[in-house]
Amino acid sequence: MPIAKRSISLQYKIFLGIIIVAIMSIGSITLISYLVIRKAAQRQNQISLQDKATVLFTSLDYAIDHSKANKDNIRLVLKNKLQEIADINKLDIILYDIHGRYLVSNRDDDLILQKKIPIDVLGKITNSDNGSYDFQFYDESRDATVTSSYRILRDSNYDTLAIAYFPSYFNNNQFVDIFNRYIKFIILINILAVILSALISWRISKKITKTISSISQKIANEGYDLKPIRYAEQDELSILVGAYNRMIYQLREQSELKAQVEREIAWREMAKQVAHEVKNPLTPMKLSIQNFERKFDREDPKLEEKVKKLSSTMVDQIDLIAQVANAFSVFAKLPERKDVIFDITAEMKQIVNIFNKNDIFLHQEDTKILMKFDKIYLTRIMTNLITNAQQAVVEGRKSIIEITVKKISKSKIRIVIEDNGCGVPHKKQERIFEPNFTTKSSGTGLGLTMVKKMIEEYRGSISVYSEENVGSRFTIVLPLGMDGRF
Repeated sequence: MPIAKRSISLQYKIFLGIIIVAIMSIGSITLISYLVIRKAAQRQNQISLQDKATVLFTSLDYAIDHSKANKDNIRLVLKNKLQEIADINKLDIILYDIHGRYLVSNRDDDLILQKKIPIDVLGKITNSDNGSYDFQFYDESRDATVTSSYRILRDSNYDTLAIAYFPSYFNNNQFVDIFNRYIKFIILINILAVILSALISWRISKKITKTISSISQKIANEGYDLKPIRYAEQDELSILVGAYNRMIYQLREQSELKAQVEREIAWREMAKQVAHEVKNPLTPMKLSIQNFERKFDREDPKLEEKVKKLSSTMVDQIDLIAQVANAFSVFAKLPERKDVIFDITAEMKQIVNIFNKNDIFLHQEDTKILMKFDKIYLTRIMTNLITNAQQAVVEGRKSIIEITVKKISKSKIRIVIEDNGCGVPHKKQERIFEPNFTTKSSGTGLGLTMVKKMIEEYRGSISVYSEENVGSRFTIVLPLGMDGRF
């Protein structure tokens, strides 16, 4: 048989899940930061270029207005001024004539690669409304994006003198440099975030799995002797624990009901057997008496001997009947109670906590009431009544179950269980404690019968008041039993 591979534990799954979410979140934040910084750097560069272009063209316009430059002498007139403006703004400036041919630049003529403006670009410049045109292209030799700005220069008469051009280089790695300065802080924060996430996720996963393991261990250790699990937290696991505890009590109740049904079946079979066994000795007894009566003779010398023989036969048959009756009595004897002294106020809290419902309200005026009673009896009584109250909930109405425990005298206690459920019709209330009576679509109808029998076994009493579609109220009066009398 192949060995099954062991899967990853739940603790590690939770841990890895939280870590993966944390890393994805950190990665997303880092990527967003990168994109935001990149966009901000590009935007800042664009604004800076626009400002430089504005200053540059304003300076050129000022130089033209304060000189005698025209189409013919603009190369000579603006040569020195062009050098001065370029040095101040730290940008290269190139002038072309109206036909796109090279005129002059702040740099040596031999260093100017573009001696003529491309025809398509020239057409866009001359056809523009404001006499300017900007476009970008990537320069592989410099690994930079070049923004080319063109502007038509005019004199005071608005005649075209030349076309000014200045290239602006924006290195794509500039925003990376900014990001690299910022990434140090991001890495440090991310490392701390990952470590913190790992610690928190490990602690959370360990706590969750520890609780689940503890519950599983309790269930596994109990085996067939199932016992309720105490769990004080109010979370998702409390629903599971509450359902498990209710299942235990329902199983116990069903086991008891099954045992009772089996006993009743056994009693019926025993009754048939008893009837048969009783009938067997009665027949010879009858025949002996009839035979004695028929042959009776007062003068018979063996009369005394015959009477003794008849008496012996009768006694033997009567003893046989007595043996049958004793055997039936032993078989039908109920198990003995296990009465212990305990604080009923604390026990009631434990019973209510088992249900783990926010619709049950326990009211106890006394902080401590000692009682001598069978704890299993008390648990079965309260579990049955509370379960019935919960099952009687009306659709669309919030279930409210009030349980009041009060010591009404030195030797008696009263327990009231009241709900706002569907109630029991008045005509059926008289039969509510009868065997096989139930108002539910499912159930054996023996629950309340058993409750009443257990209460009456302690010489207590139970009564019910119910109003249809309003609710029901069960009132139990039990002796405390501390004086040793029930």
